[in-house]
Amino acid sequence: MGYRRLGLRSDHRQAVLRNSVTSLLEHERINTTETRAKEIQRLAEKMITLGKRGDLHARRQALSYLTSEGTVHKLFTDIADRYSERQGGYTRVIKMGFRKGDGAPMVILELVD
Repeated sequence: MGYRRLGLRSDHRQAVLRNSVTSLLEHERINTTETRAKEIQRLAEKMITLGKRGDLHARRQALSYLTSEGTVHKLFTDIADRYSERQGGYTRVIKMGFRKGDGAPMVILELVD
């Protein structure tokens, strides 16, 4: 299979991932579980690549996925300029330990400086 199901229905999974990628690009750092972070990382890298392309079609593709127009603007101006020379690897995962309630491995997912 090409993706992780995360124990969610497809519509719920899609909504969680869209909101998480939007939050990551807006705040540049989020706390989440390890498996979710790996999926969010995959999608965020694609969004940053769209931002680096910078044409109208790429902007419309990003607008169709991300949930905030302000985040799309930030992606195409600030974030795309920051990674213009970098060929991938825009995010990093830092392990934090385990969640108290269910023992799920928690991580910080952030954009690389």
